[in-house]
Amino acid sequence: MTDPRLQRLAAALPGLRLLTDANDLEHYGRDWTRHWTPAPLAIALPGSVEEVQAIVRWANDEGVAIVPSGGRTGLSGGAVAANGELVLSLQRMNRELAFDATDRTLTVQAGMPLQALHEAAKAHGLVYPVDFASRGSCSIGGNVATNAGGIRVIRYGNTREWIAGLKVVAGNGELMELNRALVKNSSGYDLRHLMVASEGTLGVVVEVTVRLTSPPPPTRTMLLGLPTFDALMQVFAELRSRLRLEAFEFFTDRALHHVVAHGASQPLDGRHPYYVVAEFADQGEADEVAVLSAFEHCVGQGWVDDGVIAQSEAQAAQIWWLREGITESMAHLASYKNDVSVRVSAMPAFLAESIALFEREYPEFDVVWFGHIGDGNLHITIVKPEAMAKDAFMTECARVTELLAATLQRHGGSISAEHGIGLVKKPYLSSTRNVAEIAAMRGIKQALDPKGILNPGKVFDA
Repeated sequence: MTDPRLQRLAAALPGLRLLTDANDLEHYGRDWTRHWTPAPLAIALPGSVEEVQAIVRWANDEGVAIVPSGGRTGLSGGAVAANGELVLSLQRMNRELAFDATDRTLTVQAGMPLQALHEAAKAHGLVYPVDFASRGSCSIGGNVATNAGGIRVIRYGNTREWIAGLKVVAGNGELMELNRALVKNSSGYDLRHLMVASEGTLGVVVEVTVRLTSPPPPTRTMLLGLPTFDALMQVFAELRSRLRLEAFEFFTDRALHHVVAHGASQPLDGRHPYYVVAEFADQGEADEVAVLSAFEHCVGQGWVDDGVIAQSEAQAAQIWWLREGITESMAHLASYKNDVSVRVSAMPAFLAESIALFEREYPEFDVVWFGHIGDGNLHITIVKPEAMAKDAFMTECARVTELLAATLQRHGGSISAEHGIGLVKKPYLSSTRNVAEIAAMRGIKQALDPKGILNPGKVFDA
């Protein structure tokens, strides 16, 4: 460790774990985007809030930028360290701290993986209902940083709805305790919600208090094959009116192609342009009758071509893997990912326009659509053609994303639904936020991080 700045940090915090090996720099310096070459100064793995505070104060004194790091499962470049930043990984801060049975809250360190949080809640007879496929890798601190949503937003909402309190180290090293798990608190601005979706640019989340809830009723899972997206929206309306939906997810035949190529079984006879995975409450004969009636109605209307209802937990897991395995099945491919949202009511018109846009601008590209219909969130993965150079591919994707951003603006949508802005979506922020909003965001950043050391260059440029 020859850098004098790191020597001073190590001297100030002799118990701090610091990594400078080339493999560690590469591993911790990137997220799932893989578009930037990682080049961090070092990796700091603090074990306490006090060490995080000391690191931030050191960074202020030395003029070193910090990239807060959780599970690094993001897809917008929000956790990339490519310009000599110190990566501040919360990986070691992963413990359960307190459970309150009366308030139904659980306080954990920010580095706890989501899967571990689910297990901790279950041990107390309750559930933390926010869930997504990367649960084994992502951390609750990262979920807060992007306001992650996932597969059950239709029933439970995004991460934001379940955050009762936060402890955050601000850009000057001061510790802020936000909301203290109060249900009602009108004592000024709610800085807790300001930190949610801030992507580590306003503070380092070190502790999270989440609200828990009762376990859901027994559920069933069905898979449907559909002819058109318009039919998909009709099915959503029908099932939502007749059933208690826990989840309603869709994917295209191209998404299914990649998951089946990755080892999944072909689920239905024939090929269908669109597929839906729906999960619904099943508390007895009335629910059974309702789902069969809804299915028969949808088939009769020509909205559904084929379908199956899981008869066991194993079958349900196989159906869910068709949706949750999409990202993993495509991980080996060079690709560019869009994560957009519109109001559910605007989705048919937006999708018709954007599909036409992609067919026109990407005639030879493999474009994979999937997402969360119940909350208006669409994921679009564009696969790089083998013969195309990476730089040319990224340039082409940036050009088309600018057109997509303009389409979203016309439909009142957002260029980022749940993955954040980071580096990837930064050029398109103005399609979602106007000049006054961005100016206000810059002012907030200046107030909480006066020297601009926290994740600089992400969301917007200083």
